[in-house]
Amino acid sequence: MRLRALLENDSLGLRLLGGEEELDRTVRGVMTTDLRDPSRYLSGGELVLTGLAWRHAPTDSESFVQILATAGVAGLAAGEAELGTVPEDLVQACARHRLPLFSVTESVAFATITEHVVRQVSTERAGDLAAVVDRHRRLMSSGPAGGGPDAVLDLLGSDLDLAAWVLSPTGRQIAGPSEGPVLPHAAAARLAGAHMAAVRTGRRSPHRTVDEGVAYSLFPVSRGTGDARRTVLSDWLLAVAADTGDWPAERLDLLHGVTQLIAVERDRRDAARTVRRRLAQEVLELVQTGAPPSEIAARLRVAAPVLLPGQGAAPAWQVIVARVDWDEPDPARALEGGAIAQSLLEELLVDPRATGPDGSDRIAVAHVDGEAVALVPLTGEAEAGAEHPDDSEAETGRTETGRGAAPDSATASASRAEDSHPDTGAGSAAEGAQEQGPARLTGVRGSEGLHADTLLAEVSEPLGRALANDGRLTLGVSAAVHSAEGLRGALEEARHARRVAAARPGAVRAAGHEELASHVLLLPFVPDDVRRAFTARLLDPLREYDRKHRAELVPTLEAFLSSDGSWTRCAGRLHLHVNTLRYRVSRIEQLTGRDLSRLEDKLDFFLALRMS
Repeated sequence: MRLRALLENDSLGLRLLGGEEELDRTVRGVMTTDLRDPSRYLSGGELVLTGLAWRHAPTDSESFVQILATAGVAGLAAGEAELGTVPEDLVQACARHRLPLFSVTESVAFATITEHVVRQVSTERAGDLAAVVDRHRRLMSSGPAGGGPDAVLDLLGSDLDLAAWVLSPTGRQIAGPSEGPVLPHAAAARLAGAHMAAVRTGRRSPHRTVDEGVAYSLFPVSRGTGDARRTVLSDWLLAVAADTGDWPAERLDLLHGVTQLIAVERDRRDAARTVRRRLAQEVLELVQTGAPPSEIAARLRVAAPVLLPGQGAAPAWQVIVARVDWDEPDPARALEGGAIAQSLLEELLVDPRATGPDGSDRIAVAHVDGEAVALVPLTGEAEAGAEHPDDSEAETGRTETGRGAAPDSATASASRAEDSHPDTGAGSAAEGAQEQGPARLTGVRGSEGLHADTLLAEVSEPLGRALANDGRLTLGVSAAVHSAEGLRGALEEARHARRVAAARPGAVRAAGHEELASHVLLLPFVPDDVRRAFTARLLDPLREYDRKHRAELVPTLEAFLSSDGSWTRCAGRLHLHVNTLRYRVSRIEQLTGRDLSRLEDKLDFFLALRMS
């Protein structure tokens, strides 16, 4: 039953206090509680009834409502008997979390509402229960042991006439129907972006959208609850070519059951990444601690057969560093950017046009010091006879959903680059894609080396929507190295490149090793008198102010730049309030006449500190 149906029965004594736009939520059960944390008894879809005995102070409402919203309840009904009226702090908390809120008049017992909801839900489910159970049984038998996600999607097509695809956060197709319409990568990327943007708003799934005249419903393949920022950049989604707005609850339950099956498959494949992640972590620790090259080379020889089965050792390696940062007023609640970036980086390094879930089998990613670090083997060889997905579509004559045939691979790559945000370096991205051509190693981007602009052009649109206005993804790409001795330099190169990317505005930014040649790599060759004049002009006013006022402006500047301009992380590192940090940065700008929001001034300060 729908929430709005409760308002049609006057005998229930319910009055809507907020959440009118969410009244189409499905009620799957009812629960009465006065516990401060009832999460262990909630499974999602319940109408929660409470007498407010858990509320001892206005601040209690926020935590209680957050628990209900995280558990996915349909709505909250608060009795008026305890306090005489529903407190305003509870109304505001429900509004913040988009949770429908009802008041229950003192004359109506909770048992009356419970009996009504149970009777309605049971009646609505009885008619189609046998069919739902049968379909679930068939879907379960088609799970990982019976063909994986593709088999489940084929069953959706044959049984329910639904075209559906499993997509990654970048819009890469993880699974799709063996017959039926093709979902072009450009459309898939837009759907992934729309899905992640909807998840960030806290709206309940499925998320409905229209792309070039075709209606889609998007279901999260989620592996956890809580803060969406922890998983939005790594969770898969199920895209169904249908508008589920008027679907009955049983049909929606079936699709949610499909996402649970796919989540099991995702967990299984994530477990298989453990060995590769451990190998990357071991190599990275050796590199960072300055281990002898022979020891690092020995560890690489162990890693190579895992990452390059049947091909022996890799002649070259490349290092990619990534970090995800979220604006967070409270430093204590700041999320660890390296862990979030780890699974995202594993996906980013897969060719977005490669289908199937195994594309990251050749990529090892670790995370340390707030960054994700990938070791990418480069073989310099393209897979013989490899077919581009778009080429195979043309051969089989399959048609795109609502559109014509797909372009060839080089044109498609260039088109995606040209459609990117104007300040992402799209022109060079298209050129790089055309130079590489369609022949690539299975699933892995650029077998002869990754380029930062190409990487950026293909992922900035969907991931930018997920990051919205409070998150950033920054990437640094090293040059290829051909020995263990070069890995330490490659790691530092990739980290410096990521810091250069972080100094630029925008939600998704990347920089390559070639962009470091103009400053970091040339610092040792700057004449001493030039170095002294440059640093004195920028840093002497700050040093003099620190000497007189003990203000610690220079350490603040160093921490601010090393935190990539993140107010939250810098304040946490210095153990300051954000307002205190803002005052110090403002004083630095006044004393030097520079603007720390500008890339040029950040780089000048960075160079001055490095040369001092």
